[in-house]
Amino acid sequence: MPQTILIIEDEARIAHWVREYFEQAGFRALTAADGSTGLSIAQTENPDLVILDLMLPSMDGMEVCRNLRQDSDVPIIMLTARGKEPDRILGLELGADDYVVKPFSPGELVARARAVLRRVNGEASQDETITSGNIQLDLASHSCTVDEQPIELSRTQFAILASFMQNAGRVLSRYQILESAFEGDYSGYERTIDVHIRRLRKKIEKNPANPEHILTVFGVGYKFE
Repeated sequence: MPQTILIIEDEARIAHWVREYFEQAGFRALTAADGSTGLSIAQTENPDLVILDLMLPSMDGMEVCRNLRQDSDVPIIMLTARGKEPDRILGLELGADDYVVKPFSPGELVARARAVLRRVNGEASQDETITSGNIQLDLASHSCTVDEQPIELSRTQFAILASFMQNAGRVLSRYQILESAFEGDYSGYERTIDVHIRRLRKKIEKNPANPEHILTVFGVGYKFE
């Protein structure tokens, strides 16, 4: 059964264009022309991935993303004309998995969607538990506990933490973290890795301002203790 892509985009020409490319790539594609409708379809259809425009009528993309993240970890790729780094960081802070700026190549968008879905499926297919100190990751169930208490991590945070724990004690550059966590499919992340790590520290460190696990090695990168 083909995977379902939900495209929430108010420009009919772009929505039709993107839908055609995903259907040609073998996906089932659904469209919504405003945020409220898109959120409703997402809740009833349970898509495998959401392509989400930022500027939408009735409910903007940031609000849709915020609502989706309240009860779903569906991968989200934001699609927008606003390409400045603060906008990208805000989208990632809200839980988006990737960010594509208009004008864009439909081939690139499909490739990024495949990359995100590969990460999701790759994590789900593994059967391994990683333990380091008071932190435990179950790669099969995509779950994390700290001091035996469950911690909610986004897919990106989980991938980065798994990479750290698999390389405990080694100093990793930002490039190495991305290369290891995303197996080369990390376009759009390289300029925001520090944001992901800051959010990850808030979830796993007793004192994020003075971390014990994810340590900054100035001028080089990070090290997991």
